[in-house]
Amino acid sequence: MTAPIPRDIPDLPAVPGTPKLLSSPVPAAAVVAPARRPLAAAFRLLTALLAATGVTIACLQGDPSRALSHFTVQSNILLVLALTLAARRAWTARRPLPAALTGATLLYVLVAGLVHHLLLADAAGPSFLTGGAATGWQSAADHILHTATPIAAVLDWLLLTTPGHLRLRQAAPWLLYPLAYLAFSLAHNEIFATGTAARPLYPFLDTTRHGYRSVLGNALLLGLATYALAVLLVALDHLRPDPTPRRPKTGFRLQPPVG
Repeated sequence: MTAPIPRDIPDLPAVPGTPKLLSSPVPAAAVVAPARRPLAAAFRLLTALLAATGVTIACLQGDPSRALSHFTVQSNILLVLALTLAARRAWTARRPLPAALTGATLLYVLVAGLVHHLLLADAAGPSFLTGGAATGWQSAADHILHTATPIAAVLDWLLLTTPGHLRLRQAAPWLLYPLAYLAFSLAHNEIFATGTAARPLYPFLDTTRHGYRSVLGNALLLGLATYALAVLLVALDHLRPDPTPRRPKTGFRLQPPVG
């Protein structure tokens, strides 16, 4: 014999709070297969090779230690490393590099190119390596490092990356490297007081000619301009359209539990 079913079933007590979905241990790649991007990998690899060529020419056409001391050369070396890793990830269908790293790299090469064209094109002479008349190879290094690679980096950012990943909180940490380079440049001026190496890396950081007050004022203005450019990049990253191809819908969609 079984017990009779009661006519009135008491109400269950309400669960406090809103139910939360548990995180699934299944990665997203198991639901949507990652896609390889050979065109993006090829463009990034070619840009990295172009930047590496410019750095190599700059080192061979002058004192390598002095060439490597320039912000332009250092930022292009960082671009070579970042784009090489990004090309490998695009070719193997892996997740892209963190936006904080790619955004910083883009900012540095843009600053190097803009400073050269807006401040140094007439003041420092045709070549940033010698400060005087440029040979054919030195002129090629100038154009590659100050014009070609910044334009290629901007095109890669606009056409081959997903927008909306840069954050305003990343702009201030991006200034740590330019600040460290300022300290390095001032120390360079003090260490190399005589000889060929005594020529300052950048004319607006020449403490012997302008004094520390003017140099620090120039550095402050340049730092504020760099921060403004970083904020502009973040704003444009959230306004620009998405150029990356959208993955097709599979028809499978996770729904929250009912109840």
